[in-house]
Amino acid sequence: MSNLTLAGLGEHVGKELGLSDWVAIDQQRIDTFASCTGDHQWIHVDVERARRESPFRGPIAHGYLTLAMVAPLAMQVGIIPRDAAAGLNYGVDKVRFLTPVPAGARVRLRVVLSGIEPRDGGQVIMKTLNTLEVEGSEKPALIAETLALLIPAAGAKQ
Repeated sequence: MSNLTLAGLGEHVGKELGLSDWVAIDQQRIDTFASCTGDHQWIHVDVERARRESPFRGPIAHGYLTLAMVAPLAMQVGIIPRDAAAGLNYGVDKVRFLTPVPAGARVRLRVVLSGIEPRDGGQVIMKTLNTLEVEGSEKPALIAETLALLIPAAGAKQ
C-alpha cells in the first residue's frame, strides 16, 4: 500500500516516488503482445530472421509493449495515494523511445512526481515522469510523461 495521501501529494512534487522490481521481457511476452495487438512484425516475433537480419542481432520488444509496462510497474511502485478510491489513466503528454529492449532483457521503472493539478470534488491530475530502464544499458528504453486522474475515496481529506 502507498504511503502517499491526496492532501500530501504536493510535498512530493519533484521527488522520486520509487523504483520497481526488475521484470523480464522474454520472447513469450513479446509474442503474446503481438497476438493481442496483431503487430507481428518480424523484428519482434521471427527469432531466426531477427538474428540474421536485425541490426540488434535478435528480436526486440514492441515499443508499445514497453510503454504498456509503465502502468503495472508504476502500480508496483505505489503511486496511487492510499486515500484514493481510484487512479485512472488520463493520458500521456510525451513519450520518447530511446533504446530497444532485446528479447530476454530485464526492465524496471523509475517514477518521479512532476506535478499535480487539483480538480473539482477533490480530484487530482497527477503527472509523473517515468523512466523505463534496461538492465545493463546506459540508455533507458523510454521516458514517458503520464497523467493519472485520482478520485478520492469517501471521507478522504481534501
